[in-house]
Amino acid sequence: MTDKKITTIGRCYACKRTFAFDPGTVMMFSIDPETGLIPGMTVFGGMREPTPEALARAIDVPICPDCVSKAKQFVEADDPSVGWKRWPADE
Repeated sequence: MTDKKITTIGRCYACKRTFAFDPGTVMMFSIDPETGLIPGMTVFGGMREPTPEALARAIDVPICPDCVSKAKQFVEADDPSVGWKRWPADE
C-alpha cells in the first residue's frame, strides 16, 4: 500500500470537482479573483500585458490530474475538435 501524503482538499478550477492533493505536486496556475481569468486575458479570450494590480491580487488555483490529462490529449490531437461535442446541425 502506498503512503500518499495528502495535505489539502480543494476544488479544480476547470471541472469544479473537489479532490485531495499535495500542493507541491499538483498543477496550479494564477487566476485574478476579480475577473476569474488568467491575469492579462481579456473576456474575449485575447491576451494583453497584465497590469501590476492584476498580478498582485492573483491567486494560485489547482487543476485536477484528470483535467490536466484531458488538456494534454486535446493539445496532442491532430484535429482540434476531438473531444468536444458539437451542436447538432439544423436541417
